[in-house]
Amino acid sequence: MLKNKWAIAIVGTLTLGLAPFVPEPHFFGKVRWILGGGVGMQATDYFDLMFHGLPWIYLGYLIISTVIKNLKAGSFF
Repeated sequence: MLKNKWAIAIVGTLTLGLAPFVPEPHFFGKVRWILGGGVGMQATDYFDLMFHGLPWIYLGYLIISTVIKNLKAGSFF
């Protein structure tokens, strides 16, 4: 089951999290837009950011929870 979680997170991040690939992924463009003030953003832009950002959040959650679990067990590597 653990490998399945990682596969879903990695495949989701590489496909949905980085789509469209050209000229730049939506996720990075939307984050740059928000950091620049988010002027002109509409509800669909925020939904798009959430849609393309969820795989990144899930991958980050898996990484952090695995690190914490391994640190508590005393076997990081």
